[in-house]
Amino acid sequence: MPEAAETFASDPLPSPDTEDAMWALSQRTDGRLIYGVPGETAVLSIDCDISAIPTLRITRNSPADEGAGALLAMVGNGHIGRIKVDATEVGNDSFWVGESPALNEVWEPLAGPRELTLTVPGAGMVSIGPSPMPGLMIEACRAGELLDGAALLEAQEGEDGGADLDASPVS
Repeated sequence: MPEAAETFASDPLPSPDTEDAMWALSQRTDGRLIYGVPGETAVLSIDCDISAIPTLRITRNSPADEGAGALLAMVGNGHIGRIKVDATEVGNDSFWVGESPALNEVWEPLAGPRELTLTVPGAGMVSIGPSPMPGLMIEACRAGELLDGAALLEAQEGEDGGADLDASPVS
């Protein structure tokens, strides 16, 4: 019997340029925050599911090899959080997706007002600028509520005047 060919992971990707990136409320999906440079594909998104136990889901919009799994690490605001992520098909692509109960302390790096970094092995490091928006999302989800769009718009306008960002490949 012939020997099976070895398979390897894809080459690592460079870190995305997030110098002009910002948080925005998705215009396509209720209860979703997206992060990226306006007019470009979003780098990541966070969703809240309140149908049972309030749960947050994070999607790193970076190609993931079929069947792959990893730990997504977030470091910032005096906390370190790690979430198991798996390659998940979205349309014809596969992205890194993970979820955890909203009350889990793994979300604390996103809850504070300072900058943080987020990494998935092979998908580069995402530098996330300071913003109250992810903290508001986490707070609402923990309370069993979806995002209050008016509160987010206030926070967003304080950030940058409310620029439109919704080029997320994940609808």
